[in-house]
Amino acid sequence: MILVNDDIDSLNLEEALPLLPAWRREQALRYRHDTDRRLCAAAYMLLCRGLEAEYGITEAPEFGYGEGGKPFILGRPDIHFSLSHCPAAALCAVGDSAVGADIETVRPYNARLARRALSPAEVSLVEASADRAVAFARLWTMKESLLKLTGEGIRRDLRSALCGAAARFSTTVNAGRGYVFTICTER
Repeated sequence: MILVNDDIDSLNLEEALPLLPAWRREQALRYRHDTDRRLCAAAYMLLCRGLEAEYGITEAPEFGYGEGGKPFILGRPDIHFSLSHCPAAALCAVGDSAVGADIETVRPYNARLARRALSPAEVSLVEASADRAVAFARLWTMKESLLKLTGEGIRRDLRSALCGAAARFSTTVNAGRGYVFTICTER
C-alpha cells in the first residue's frame, strides 16, 4: 500500500501532535521549521492509516532500528514499511515484504550534483532527457529507495548504487505538485 499526503499546508500541527506517541512528537518538534514538523507528523500518520487499512492495527506503532538505521515495527517482523518526505509531500509504503520509498521535490537540474551522485552512463541519460530535472529526480529516488530497502542508507557511493541491483522499481512523477517518488521492492 502506498500513501501520499501532498497537502501538507492543510495539516493542523496543533491537532496532529497529540495524536502522535511521545517519541514521534519529540522527533517532529526537533525540526526547526513548521513545514518539516508537519511532514514528520504526516509521514507517521500515513503509516498509522496504512497499518489500520492493511492489518487492522489501531495502536500507535513503536519503532526499533536495524544495524544500518532502518526502522521496523517492534513485535511485527511480518510488516515492512518505508517513510519519506520532501518539502512537497510525505510518503509511506507498507506491506508484507521489504520495501524502500523515497520522495523528492523536482528541483532545477544541477550538473555538478549529478556527476557526484550518478554514474557516467546515468549522467548521459539525464542530459539526453527532455526534462533533466525530472530525469535526475527519478534516478535519485530510485537510488535512495533501494538503499532504504537494503537498510544501507546513503553510506556508499551513490554512483554505483543501481549497478546489479536485484530490485523492482515503480516511479511516479506528479508534475502538478512538483515531486517524484519511487517504491523499491525485492525481485
